[in-house]
Amino acid sequence: MPRAANGTIELEYETFGSVEDPALICIPGLGSQLLSYPTELCEAFVDRGFFVIRMDNRDAGLSSMTGDSYTLDDMADDVIAVLDAAGVSRAVVLGVSMGGMVAQVTAIRHPGRTLAMVSIMSTTGEPDVGNPTLDAWDALTAPPEDSIEAQIEADVEAGRVWSNPDWFDPEALRANLAAGYARAWNPGAAQRQINAIMASGDRVAGLRGLRVPTLVIHGGLDTLIDPSGGRRTAELIDGAAYLLIEEMSHDFVPQAWPAVVEGVTALAARAFS
Repeated sequence: MPRAANGTIELEYETFGSVEDPALICIPGLGSQLLSYPTELCEAFVDRGFFVIRMDNRDAGLSSMTGDSYTLDDMADDVIAVLDAAGVSRAVVLGVSMGGMVAQVTAIRHPGRTLAMVSIMSTTGEPDVGNPTLDAWDALTAPPEDSIEAQIEADVEAGRVWSNPDWFDPEALRANLAAGYARAWNPGAAQRQINAIMASGDRVAGLRGLRVPTLVIHGGLDTLIDPSGGRRTAELIDGAAYLLIEEMSHDFVPQAWPAVVEGVTALAARAFS
């Protein structure tokens, strides 16, 4: 796969479709790899006319392990480095969970590079919105296990905490986790991403100043980032559309994809109108 560079940080990414089409860059959530945007989802976006880029954040997947402190600003600049490497001047910037925070900061810091912004199951950084339940927070911040096998089982149990039980498929999740950890397993690296979130403060002023077409998507059952985080994000951004997927929790699974693909396609059409 190709790699981009932001200073000393190297970033793994992969593309689908034609670079001549409007670009959509997909930013993973906390500790997640580019595989969190499965090939089937990327191809669904290609079928709608997008050039799709999926990337590994720093401290995840095959991108650089930093060992250092950084902020969401630095991670947003990583996104721009990937766009530069892919030969893309402007893109629809989409992120899930922590990736939604990075997408927001990318749009705030680099509006000229942001054709439109999509923030999914994310929040604003304000302390009174988007808070997890205690069980969800404990599952998210549990220390890493000593083996991949034990980590997979811990992650499956965590998934039970923040997934819609009617959508939860433990065997599919195990298979996805095994594929990801076979590609890269970096115990403890996600804590540096948590530190980046904590060090970055809220985005209220920046979101209020945004003037790029925006879609905010949230799950009505989300226990890891309460839906108030998504509602508040949409409230702060002038003209933002808000899509509540009632049956979605903090689980970006195939049942949610059709609504997301439709929403992002409509947003891109609005951005070009």
